[in-house]
Amino acid sequence: MDEKPQRRVAITHPRTAAARSAAKRGVRRDVNDSTALGVTMIRSLRRAQLRLAVIVGVGLLVVLGGIPLLFLLDPPLREARVGGLAVGWILLGVLVFPAIWLTAWWYVRAAERNETQFVDLVERS
Repeated sequence: MDEKPQRRVAITHPRTAAARSAAKRGVRRDVNDSTALGVTMIRSLRRAQLRLAVIVGVGLLVVLGGIPLLFLLDPPLREARVGGLAVGWILLGVLVFPAIWLTAWWYVRAAERNETQFVDLVERS
């Protein structure tokens, strides 16, 4: 009796962890090896980060540039005082710094959210 042992074959459902991990390796490899898909995905992340930076930068420029313009266009506002201090000094010397800090905090959170979404996309695909 020369019976050869039958070859064993593992059968898995496509939704098992083995199938998902094989798909993840493919997208990760695309990003790491700079294939056309990987380059497109990285370019998309860069565009999203650049768009966010431009929005924040232009917003700060409009607000910070708008304050002196407001005083130029409304002379009585230049002379206005609150608690003995000129309104211009209060706006530019006191209120601007917390606004910049909050904007920077929001920017960092939004940039990290973009990166997290990118990582999720790479791992999910």
